[in-house]
Amino acid sequence: MKAMTVLVALAVAAGSALAADEKKEPSAAQKAQQEKMSACNAQAGEKDLKGDDRKQFMSSCLGAKPATATQQEKMKACNADAGSKQLKGDERKKFMSECLKASPT
Repeated sequence: MKAMTVLVALAVAAGSALAADEKKEPSAAQKAQQEKMSACNAQAGEKDLKGDDRKQFMSSCLGAKPATATQQEKMKACNADAGSKQLKGDERKKFMSECLKASPT
């Protein structure tokens, strides 16, 4: 009976150790935040910022939103692409629709 209890205890301990060793892959949002943090940190280092100046810079850098193209700019770019591909009619409409829905680059 004692041997059975010891085996169960060892199995539970081994399972706990394995679960603790497993690391989940970060999500896309987490990866993006990590990359942003690294970039801001590098910029702060290049500027040799310390103390409150560094904190203020990091706060503004991490809070900055990426620049996005306005609808008019997207329309102009998609129109140019459609023109260079010499698309007409339904093909052009489909291309323009997909192009305008695409996330900005």
